Amino acid sequence: MAASGRGLSRALHSTPCPAWKRVQSGANGCLKPEYDAVVIGAGHNGLVAAAYLQRLGVNTAVFERRHVIGGAAVTEEIIPGFKFSRASYLLSLLRPQIYTDLELKKHGLKLHLRNPYSFTPMLEEGTLSKPPRSLLLGTDVAENQKQISQFSRKDAQAFPRYEEFMKRLVLAIDPLLDAAPVDIAALQHGSLLQRLRALSTLRPLLKAGRTLGAQLPQYYEVLTAPISKVLDQWFESEPLKATLATDAVIGAMTSPHTPGSGYVLLHHVMGSLEGMQGAWSYVQGGMGALSDAIASSATAHGASIFTEKTVAKVQVNSEGRVQGVVLQGGEEVRSRVVLSCASPQVTFLELTPQEWLPGAFVKRISQLDTQSPVTKINVAVDRLPNFQAAPNAPGDQPQAHHQCSIHLNCEDTLLLHQAFEDAKGGLPSQRPMIELCIPSSLDPTLAPTGCHVVSLFTQYTPYTLAGGKVWDEQKKNTYADKVFDCIEAYAPGFKRSVLGRDILTPQDLERIFGLPGGNIFHGAMSLDQLYFARPVPQHSDYRCPVQGLYLCGSGAHPGDFTVVVISWRRPLWQVGEAPIKSCPDSYTSALPAKLPGAPHPPLRQGGWQSVGQETSAATSCLLPPAVCVGATGSLGSCSRLWLLSVSPALSLSGGLLSRPLVPGGGVMGAAGRNAAHIVFRDLKNM
Repeated sequence: MAASGRGLSRALHSTPCPAWKRVQSGANGCLKPEYDAVVIGAGHNGLVAAAYLQRLGVNTAVFERRHVIGGAAVTEEIIPGFKFSRASYLLSLLRPQIYTDLELKKHGLKLHLRNPYSFTPMLEEGTLSKPPRSLLLGTDVAENQKQISQFSRKDAQAFPRYEEFMKRLVLAIDPLLDAAPVDIAALQHGSLLQRLRALSTLRPLLKAGRTLGAQLPQYYEVLTAPISKVLDQWFESEPLKATLATDAVIGAMTSPHTPGSGYVLLHHVMGSLEGMQGAWSYVQGGMGALSDAIASSATAHGASIFTEKTVAKVQVNSEGRVQGVVLQGGEEVRSRVVLSCASPQVTFLELTPQEWLPGAFVKRISQLDTQSPVTKINVAVDRLPNFQAAPNAPGDQPQAHHQCSIHLNCEDTLLLHQAFEDAKGGLPSQRPMIELCIPSSLDPTLAPTGCHVVSLFTQYTPYTLAGGKVWDEQKKNTYADKVFDCIEAYAPGFKRSVLGRDILTPQDLERIFGLPGGNIFHGAMSLDQLYFARPVPQHSDYRCPVQGLYLCGSGAHPGDFTVVVISWRRPLWQVGEAPIKSCPDSYTSALPAKLPGAPHPPLRQGGWQSVGQETSAATSCLLPPAVCVGATGSLGSCSRLWLLSVSPALSLSGGLLSRPLVPGGGVMGAAGRNAAHIVFRDLKNM
């Protein structure tokens, strides 16, 4: 039951004109021949970069190939009367600084916070007096324990301790999101001044080491062991373990039994919205309303955003420096810098002239792992799903569990592993893992009265089917029917309620949204593609081999990362290859007042506006081939030293840590923000 052709049309006539379009309908609506900066792609990171650059006085234009802005964070009326968050569908990981700096609330962003947030119904026989069991989790500790005690009293007592344990890891990682990775090249081979400047990037690592402290070995295990092993150490009940394990594999071609699959376990506590840690929300009007708010903030300060303007080529002059872009159709737009929100593959293999890129760089980009297990299905229904484990109330009004992420085929971690094994053999899962969300349960503006929009984030589905077969319409519909049969088992009558559906396999996600391989992170989250090595080693600071070209999308840091921080207890001079008895005072005094990625003061009358000096109790110095992240006490006999290994064997082997800490496709915006500040700094020094 695919949506009709008319339903798949843009249906722009029924969608109010967003504020950014009304602002731009004036002078900014005309394409100029030259800008200070051009951004390729109006995904959320590209819009964030444009908004920050324009606020800093950099005249910026954004070119988007589609008719709608937002990249994967879009709202589309693909079935008449039903507005879908067609790809990305939940908000949590948006950086708090972006929310505040860009005044998104002022620009129309409205959120519907979800509490409770997780619902896992059991597929078991109930009785006339007692329905099948279910697991409902929210922010109420006592209620969570009551829910978990249905399956295990021991687990109910352990769950609050588990949440505190995970929150501490979140606290350690959070500062690393808002700065460029440590500049290893500058630290090892740069001039003295470059080394001193690079030391500032070590501060977030120091903070992470202090937070983890003596519990580092336990956290190390979370990041390296199979998540099934980690959860087995905390809990005994399969419904709880499987529910938590979904956050460890969602969006990734991994099983709960895959070593290092614990990274996204932080998914449900990493975010923060309106001061609530771990909060997840629906955006009123769908995820496109978030993109519209960011765009409104950008255009309010003078940025120009153009849709249906496809960039065909990045222009490079005879000296190897960017000089603008060429649009499809041949129109040239000059600029001093170009930022690409497109994937690394599109940016460097399709848009950038190959003669200006080193062969080794091109080879590394072409070899990036982009496996994705995800098929997204958007469904219009004429009534709420009625789960046997939680029957609907009279009047069919939404209940607490309807606002949750509803986990189906998730009663046992073995089910998740079997679904993964099917896909590894080139077949869609027989019992797919399903995350079902009903955003219209909190936002009635998304569907006609009495009707609802349903988002199905399903896995595992391979990009290419066994035997080299591709996803045609018949195969897509066969898989969707299988998903609907699974839902029907939990909520009888679901299939009869369906009015239309939109099926997006990994190939569709690549074709429509430019996600390579259908990967929501622009690339797999393995150690060799994180932090120092995202997208490839030596180019993790958003800069590229072509001067003036920058990467600002999910393929850049922090499209998520893992670091190795070692707690050390011995005198400073015993660490490193050569004895070091002291550290020059200049190493500390030269640290800049602001971290890379932190808001810079605007340029006023040719000079910098004064800012307060930030100080640190830690002293940092360089120790080849390792970096001293920070030391407490005197340098001669520091009581504790945190060490970050920068050995290529450790950083790039992929053998120690194989997964990141948080999902990069979670509409974070940090890549765009960090890139914008790097660009502004470079423009200032030109």
